[in-house]
Amino acid sequence: MRTQVGIVGAGPAGLLLAHLLHREGVDSIVLEDRSRRYVEERVRAGLLEQGTTDVLERCGVAMREFYLPPLKCA
Repeated sequence: MRTQVGIVGAGPAGLLLAHLLHREGVDSIVLEDRSRRYVEERVRAGLLEQGTTDVLERCGVAMREFYLPPLKCA
């Protein structure tokens, strides 16, 4: 198999990079040591910073319905 870009790791950064490259017509392959099931079921980030969610929204991969509203402290 030949590809233009190899991405090591199917974490959030690797998958986002693969998505962005695909949108620009660049062939890539994501290499991951773990099984697909493991990657899909594992929580990789317990908190997303506002800047991260902004980038995801601009890239068209954010899913607002999964975001929880901010907690209100008494």
